[in-house]
Amino acid sequence: MASRAPCRIDAVLAGRAVDYTRPGSRSAIDKHPLAGPVGVGLEGLAGDEQGDRRVHGGPDKAIHHYPRDHYATWQGEVGAHPLLMAPGAFGENISTTGITEADVCLGDRLRLGTALVEVSQARQPCWKLSDRFGIADMARRVQDTGRCGWYYRVLEPGIVQASDVLALVERPHADWALPRLSELLYRRTLDRDELRGALALPLVPSWRRLFERRLEQGDTESWESRLHGPGASP
Repeated sequence: MASRAPCRIDAVLAGRAVDYTRPGSRSAIDKHPLAGPVGVGLEGLAGDEQGDRRVHGGPDKAIHHYPRDHYATWQGEVGAHPLLMAPGAFGENISTTGITEADVCLGDRLRLGTALVEVSQARQPCWKLSDRFGIADMARRVQDTGRCGWYYRVLEPGIVQASDVLALVERPHADWALPRLSELLYRRTLDRDELRGALALPLVPSWRRLFERRLEQGDTESWESRLHGPGASP
């Protein structure tokens, strides 16, 4: 993105937490475009909610960005799914065309409307995506393809709306584009040199613990509960 012209935001989206597909579960993954200016605070967009604050939301997952660029590829793979007809299929808050994970590095600082945001982590998809699409392995597909989107933390609150510019301000970790981190998370999981390199980054606490544990224990954590839900069979 450093070499690109700034891109414009196609849609700004928010959702309300409601009872979800499994007993006791709640989710605000069903997000819809907002008209006009929207406040951007340290916890995310005004009016946006999360169903389970243990794993969603908070300062390090304040805003989720998903590239609309991926929608055509998903349509080729899963068919003309009705969710893919409009932004919001993946529970994103920000939809753009023109940048993907390959254009984004951990720690990038960007001007989102008048707010200043920082790329805090890639999304780690969970079973709620599978239930939303009605495709049992959708979360696994998102993970395996690397078409996951990413999260921002908010450094300076502001206002954002559709058609605003998203512009790169600073790139302190140009060697760590998101696909490199995805490789380490899901494929080269025990590459010790890469793990040590990643630990020099400004990682969110959960990722730091994860990489430290891999180095200490020499094995990879299970993803089954996240991908399939508590107590579910893969």
